[in-house]
Amino acid sequence: MGACMIRRARVGLWGWLWRLLVALLAWLLCVTAWIVWVGERDQAAKADAIIVLGAAAYDAKPSPVFEERIRHGLDLYRQGYAPLLIFTGGYGGTAARFSESQVARRYAIKQGVPDEAILIETASRTTRQNLIEAQRLMEQRRLHRVIIVSDPLHMARALRLAHELGIDALASSTPSTRFRSFHTSWKFLVQEIYFFHRDLVTTGA
Repeated sequence: MGACMIRRARVGLWGWLWRLLVALLAWLLCVTAWIVWVGERDQAAKADAIIVLGAAAYDAKPSPVFEERIRHGLDLYRQGYAPLLIFTGGYGGTAARFSESQVARRYAIKQGVPDEAILIETASRTTRQNLIEAQRLMEQRRLHRVIIVSDPLHMARALRLAHELGIDALASSTPSTRFRSFHTSWKFLVQEIYFFHRDLVTTGA
């Protein structure tokens, strides 16, 4: 009798573990689908400004990821979606000559954007800080609605953080991205899934 009860208990335990695994996989699939879905939407519409989220810069040159964001922001500006560009991103290190936002401004001016149409902040190091500093610029200029520009897989987190901060934000992901291969896209997606869960319990990047 005792052995029979032990076997039943083991079968019951494995049954619950299997159900838990299936539920976990279903949850992760839902989170993944949400991240991809948000990144594929383009909500671009008339706004007061376009916020381009910072990314790595190499001295005075934007990284390929950052350049794609800057270019998309410039495209939206030229199409008349907003009269102002807000470039975000601080200094990547103590030896950096330029902040990410300064690199973006230099790039935009070389592309013919007037300096008076550009706002920058140089203090942020994370996505949340990008948005907090951009929000301060918005309050100073009495700006309300903005378009956020970032990579497709990064957009879900960026948009969620913006809404948490009370920013009236629309999403417009870059139509192209450096993360083109399956290998790099998969790694970036896993990173965003991690950040999604981390941000549920703490304030993050």
